[in-house]
Amino acid sequence: MPQIKKVLNSSVILVSDENGEEYIILDKGIGYGRKPGEIVEVSGGSRIFVHLSQRDHRQLVELLSSIPSEYLEMTQEIVDIAEKQLDTTLNEHIYLALTDHLNFAVERFHQHMIITNRVFWEFKTFYPKEYKVGLAALDIIEKKLGIRLPEEEAANIGFHIVNAQKEAESQFDAMRAVKLVGTIVTLVTYLMNSQPDKESIHYSRFISHLQYFAERFFTNKMLDSPDDFLYQQMETAYPKAINCAEKVRTYIIKEYDKVISNEEVAYLAVHIQRMASRT
Repeated sequence: MPQIKKVLNSSVILVSDENGEEYIILDKGIGYGRKPGEIVEVSGGSRIFVHLSQRDHRQLVELLSSIPSEYLEMTQEIVDIAEKQLDTTLNEHIYLALTDHLNFAVERFHQHMIITNRVFWEFKTFYPKEYKVGLAALDIIEKKLGIRLPEEEAANIGFHIVNAQKEAESQFDAMRAVKLVGTIVTLVTYLMNSQPDKESIHYSRFISHLQYFAERFFTNKMLDSPDDFLYQQMETAYPKAINCAEKVRTYIIKEYDKVISNEEVAYLAVHIQRMASRT
Protein backbone atom coordinates (compact mmCIF):
# COMPACT_ATOMS: atom_id res chain seq x y z
CA MET A 1 0.00 0.00 0.00
CA PRO A 2 1.33 3.49 -0.83
CA GLN A 3 2.49 5.75 1.97
CA ILE A 4 1.96 9.52 1.96
CA LYS A 5 5.17 11.50 1.58
CA LYS A 6 3.58 14.91 1.21
CA VAL A 7 0.08 16.39 1.07
CA LEU A 8 0.22 18.90 -1.78
CA ASN A 9 -3.36 20.07 -1.27
CA SER A 10 -6.75 18.59 -0.36
CA SER A 11 -7.05 16.69 -3.64
CA VAL A 12 -3.43 15.87 -4.49
CA ILE A 13 -0.88 13.83 -2.55
CA LEU A 14 2.62 12.55 -3.16
CA VAL A 15 3.10 8.92 -2.11
CA SER A 16 5.76 6.22 -2.38
CA ASP A 17 5.42 2.45 -2.67
CA GLU A 18 7.42 -0.35 -1.05
CA ASN A 19 10.10 0.04 -3.75
CA GLY A 20 10.55 3.72 -3.01
CA GLU A 21 8.96 4.82 -6.31
CA GLU A 22 7.02 8.07 -6.01
CA TYR A 23 3.53 8.66 -7.33
CA ILE A 24 1.31 11.70 -7.56
CA ILE A 25 -2.33 10.81 -6.88
CA LEU A 26 -5.25 13.04 -7.81
CA ASP A 27 -8.59 12.32 -6.14
CA LYS A 28 -11.08 14.80 -4.71
CA GLY A 29 -10.57 15.11 -0.93
CA ILE A 30 -7.83 12.46 -0.78
CA GLY A 31 -5.45 14.80 1.06
CA TYR A 32 -7.95 16.29 3.46
CA GLY A 33 -6.82 15.81 7.06
CA ARG A 34 -4.03 13.42 6.05
CA LYS A 35 -0.41 13.50 7.21
CA PRO A 36 2.93 12.22 5.87
CA GLY A 37 3.59 8.60 6.82
CA GLU A 38 -0.03 7.52 6.64
CA ILE A 39 -1.03 4.60 4.45
CA VAL A 40 -3.53 5.54 1.74
CA GLU A 41 -5.98 3.35 -0.13
CA VAL A 42 -6.24 4.19 -3.82
CA SER A 43 -9.74 4.10 -5.33
CA GLY A 44 -10.54 3.15 -8.89
CA GLY A 45 -11.36 6.77 -9.68
CA SER A 46 -7.98 8.10 -8.60
CA ARG A 47 -5.54 9.33 -11.22
CA ILE A 48 -2.00 8.09 -10.60
CA PHE A 49 0.92 9.83 -12.29
CA VAL A 50 3.77 7.37 -12.56
CA HIS A 51 5.35 7.99 -15.94
CA LEU A 52 6.38 11.60 -15.55
CA SER A 53 10.02 12.32 -16.23
CA GLN A 54 12.09 13.03 -13.13
CA ARG A 55 12.24 16.71 -14.02
CA ASP A 56 8.49 16.95 -14.70
CA HIS A 57 7.77 15.05 -11.51
CA ARG A 58 9.77 17.46 -9.38
CA GLN A 59 8.34 20.55 -11.07
CA LEU A 60 4.76 19.29 -10.85
CA VAL A 61 5.15 18.64 -7.12
CA GLU A 62 6.48 22.17 -6.69
CA LEU A 63 3.68 23.66 -8.78
CA LEU A 64 0.89 21.76 -7.03
CA SER A 65 2.22 22.88 -3.65
CA SER A 66 1.53 26.49 -4.58
CA ILE A 67 -1.74 26.45 -6.58
CA PRO A 68 -5.30 25.19 -5.89
CA SER A 69 -6.10 21.60 -6.83
CA GLU A 70 -8.72 22.84 -9.31
CA TYR A 71 -6.00 23.47 -11.88
CA LEU A 72 -4.86 19.85 -12.04
CA GLU A 73 -8.49 18.73 -11.96
CA MET A 74 -9.23 20.97 -14.96
CA THR A 75 -6.18 19.63 -16.76
CA GLN A 76 -7.41 16.09 -16.14
CA GLU A 77 -10.86 16.93 -17.58
CA ILE A 78 -9.29 18.56 -20.64
CA VAL A 79 -6.97 15.59 -21.21
CA ASP A 80 -9.91 13.18 -20.94
CA ILE A 81 -11.87 15.16 -23.55
CA ALA A 82 -8.86 15.46 -25.86
CA GLU A 83 -8.01 11.75 -25.72
CA LYS A 84 -11.64 10.84 -26.42
CA GLN A 85 -12.26 13.32 -29.22
CA LEU A 86 -8.88 12.84 -30.89
CA ASP A 87 -8.75 9.07 -30.25
CA THR A 88 -5.19 9.29 -28.94
CA THR A 89 -3.10 9.09 -25.78
CA LEU A 90 -1.39 12.31 -24.80
CA ASN A 91 2.17 12.51 -23.56
CA GLU A 92 2.35 12.72 -19.75
CA HIS A 93 4.20 16.06 -19.97
CA ILE A 94 0.78 17.64 -20.64
CA TYR A 95 -0.02 17.45 -16.91
CA LEU A 96 2.81 19.80 -16.02
CA ALA A 97 2.68 22.02 -19.11
CA LEU A 98 -1.08 22.55 -19.24
CA THR A 99 -1.60 22.89 -15.47
CA ASP A 100 1.08 25.57 -15.37
CA HIS A 101 -0.41 27.28 -18.43
CA LEU A 102 -3.93 27.36 -16.97
CA ASN A 103 -2.66 28.87 -13.75
CA PHE A 104 -0.73 31.56 -15.63
CA ALA A 105 -3.66 32.25 -18.01
CA VAL A 106 -6.01 32.87 -15.08
CA GLU A 107 -3.42 35.10 -13.38
CA ARG A 108 -3.10 37.13 -16.58
CA PHE A 109 -6.89 37.41 -16.83
CA HIS A 110 -7.19 38.86 -13.33
CA GLN A 111 -4.31 41.25 -13.99
CA HIS A 112 -5.91 42.39 -17.28
CA MET A 113 -2.73 41.37 -19.04
CA ILE A 114 -3.35 40.53 -22.72
CA ILE A 115 -0.81 38.49 -24.69
CA THR A 116 -1.75 38.31 -28.35
CA ASN A 117 -1.58 34.94 -30.09
CA ARG A 118 -0.19 35.97 -33.47
CA VAL A 119 -1.11 32.68 -35.13
CA PHE A 120 -4.63 32.36 -33.69
CA TRP A 121 -6.37 32.19 -37.06
CA GLU A 122 -3.80 29.84 -38.54
CA PHE A 123 -4.16 27.44 -35.62
CA LYS A 124 -7.95 27.60 -35.76
CA THR A 125 -7.78 26.69 -39.46
CA PHE A 126 -5.02 24.08 -39.42
CA TYR A 127 -5.90 22.28 -36.16
CA PRO A 128 -9.72 22.49 -35.91
CA LYS A 129 -10.06 19.38 -33.69
CA GLU A 130 -7.52 20.60 -31.16
CA TYR A 131 -9.11 24.07 -31.27
CA LYS A 132 -12.46 22.47 -30.47
CA VAL A 133 -10.85 20.83 -27.42
CA GLY A 134 -9.56 24.27 -26.46
CA LEU A 135 -13.09 25.69 -26.61
CA ALA A 136 -14.30 22.85 -24.38
CA ALA A 137 -11.47 23.76 -21.99
CA LEU A 138 -12.77 27.34 -21.76
CA ASP A 139 -16.15 25.92 -20.73
CA ILE A 140 -14.47 23.79 -18.03
CA ILE A 141 -12.58 26.80 -16.69
CA GLU A 142 -15.74 28.91 -16.64
CA LYS A 143 -17.63 26.18 -14.78
CA LYS A 144 -14.84 25.69 -12.23
CA LEU A 145 -13.71 29.28 -11.68
CA GLY A 146 -16.59 31.45 -12.87
CA ILE A 147 -14.53 33.38 -15.43
CA ARG A 148 -14.56 33.27 -19.22
CA LEU A 149 -11.11 33.46 -20.76
CA PRO A 150 -10.81 35.08 -24.22
CA GLU A 151 -11.26 32.86 -27.26
CA GLU A 152 -7.57 33.10 -28.13
CA GLU A 153 -6.90 30.95 -25.07
CA ALA A 154 -8.64 28.05 -26.86
CA ALA A 155 -5.81 28.14 -29.40
CA ASN A 156 -3.15 28.45 -26.69
CA ILE A 157 -4.55 25.36 -24.96
CA GLY A 158 -4.80 23.65 -28.33
CA PHE A 159 -1.07 24.13 -28.88
CA HIS A 160 -0.41 22.09 -25.74
CA ILE A 161 -2.75 19.36 -27.03
CA VAL A 162 -0.94 19.21 -30.38
CA ASN A 163 2.48 19.05 -28.72
CA ALA A 164 1.31 16.32 -26.35
CA GLN A 165 0.34 14.09 -29.28
CA LYS A 166 3.98 13.93 -30.34
CA GLU A 167 6.72 11.81 -28.85
CA ALA A 168 8.54 13.52 -25.98
CA GLU A 169 11.93 13.10 -27.61
CA SER A 170 10.84 14.75 -30.84
CA GLN A 171 10.82 18.25 -29.29
CA PHE A 172 7.93 19.08 -31.62
CA ASP A 173 6.74 22.68 -31.31
CA ALA A 174 3.23 23.31 -32.65
CA MET A 175 3.72 27.09 -32.61
CA ARG A 176 6.68 26.90 -35.02
CA ALA A 177 4.83 24.37 -37.16
CA VAL A 178 1.74 26.56 -37.51
CA LYS A 179 3.89 29.56 -38.43
CA LEU A 180 5.65 27.55 -41.14
CA VAL A 181 2.40 26.13 -42.53
CA GLY A 182 0.78 29.56 -42.55
CA THR A 183 3.73 31.12 -44.39
CA ILE A 184 3.78 28.35 -47.02
CA VAL A 185 0.02 28.74 -47.62
CA THR A 186 0.47 32.50 -48.08
CA LEU A 187 3.41 31.99 -50.45
CA VAL A 188 1.60 29.40 -52.55
CA THR A 189 -1.57 31.51 -52.77
CA TYR A 190 0.47 34.52 -53.91
CA LEU A 191 2.72 32.65 -56.34
CA MET A 192 -0.11 30.67 -57.96
CA ASN A 193 -2.21 33.85 -58.12
CA SER A 194 -5.37 32.04 -57.04
CA GLN A 195 -7.52 31.81 -53.95
CA PRO A 196 -8.08 28.18 -52.95
CA ASP A 197 -11.50 26.84 -52.06
CA LYS A 198 -10.98 26.27 -48.34
CA GLU A 199 -14.00 23.96 -48.18
CA SER A 200 -12.65 21.60 -50.86
CA ILE A 201 -11.11 18.19 -50.20
CA HIS A 202 -8.03 19.26 -52.18
CA TYR A 203 -7.36 22.20 -49.86
CA SER A 204 -7.87 19.92 -46.88
CA ARG A 205 -5.34 17.43 -48.29
CA PHE A 206 -2.91 20.27 -49.01
CA ILE A 207 -3.11 21.47 -45.40
CA SER A 208 -2.71 17.91 -44.09
CA HIS A 209 0.37 17.46 -46.26
CA LEU A 210 1.86 20.70 -44.91
CA GLN A 211 1.18 19.65 -41.32
CA TYR A 212 3.05 16.38 -41.81
CA PHE A 213 5.76 18.22 -43.72
CA ALA A 214 6.23 20.67 -40.83
CA GLU A 215 6.38 17.78 -38.37
CA ARG A 216 9.04 16.01 -40.45
CA PHE A 217 10.92 19.28 -40.89
CA PHE A 218 11.13 20.15 -37.20
CA THR A 219 11.87 16.59 -36.08
CA ASN A 220 14.58 16.04 -38.72
CA LYS A 221 12.73 13.18 -40.42
CA MET A 222 12.55 14.58 -43.94
CA LEU A 223 11.91 12.38 -46.97
CA ASP A 224 15.16 12.03 -48.90
CA SER A 225 15.03 9.35 -51.58
CA PRO A 226 17.81 9.53 -54.18
CA ASP A 227 15.22 8.73 -56.88
CA ASP A 228 14.28 11.99 -58.66
CA PHE A 229 11.70 10.40 -60.97
CA LEU A 230 8.68 12.16 -59.44
CA TYR A 231 10.49 15.51 -59.37
CA GLN A 232 11.42 15.16 -63.05
CA GLN A 233 7.86 14.19 -63.95
CA MET A 234 6.42 17.20 -62.15
CA GLU A 235 9.05 19.50 -63.68
CA THR A 236 7.99 18.38 -67.17
CA ALA A 237 4.23 18.15 -66.72
CA TYR A 238 3.56 20.95 -64.21
CA PRO A 239 6.37 23.54 -64.37
CA LYS A 240 4.30 26.23 -62.61
CA ALA A 241 3.63 24.01 -59.60
CA ILE A 242 7.25 22.86 -59.35
CA ASN A 243 8.45 26.46 -59.68
CA CYS A 244 6.12 27.43 -56.82
CA ALA A 245 7.44 24.58 -54.68
CA GLU A 246 11.00 25.66 -55.49
CA LYS A 247 10.21 29.16 -54.25
CA VAL A 248 9.02 27.58 -50.99
CA ARG A 249 12.30 25.67 -50.79
CA THR A 250 14.25 28.91 -51.33
CA TYR A 251 12.29 30.59 -48.53
CA ILE A 252 12.96 27.70 -46.14
CA ILE A 253 16.69 27.70 -46.89
CA LYS A 254 16.87 31.44 -46.30
CA GLU A 255 14.69 31.47 -43.17
CA TYR A 256 15.83 28.24 -41.48
CA ASP A 257 19.23 27.59 -43.07
CA LYS A 258 18.06 24.06 -43.80
CA VAL A 259 17.88 22.27 -47.15
CA ILE A 260 14.87 20.17 -48.16
CA SER A 261 15.13 17.36 -50.67
CA ASN A 262 13.84 17.10 -54.25
CA GLU A 263 11.44 14.43 -53.00
CA GLU A 264 9.85 16.84 -50.52
CA VAL A 265 9.67 19.55 -53.21
CA ALA A 266 8.04 17.11 -55.65
CA TYR A 267 5.33 16.01 -53.20
CA LEU A 268 4.65 19.64 -52.31
CA ALA A 269 4.28 20.42 -56.02
CA VAL A 270 1.82 17.53 -56.41
CA HIS A 271 -0.47 19.00 -53.76
CA ILE A 272 -0.06 22.53 -55.11
CA GLN A 273 -1.09 21.32 -58.56
CA ARG A 274 -4.09 19.38 -57.28
CA MET A 275 -5.33 22.35 -55.30
CA ALA A 276 -4.64 24.97 -57.97
CA SER A 277 -6.27 22.99 -60.78
CA ARG A 278 -9.56 22.89 -58.85
CA THR A 279 -9.83 26.49 -57.68
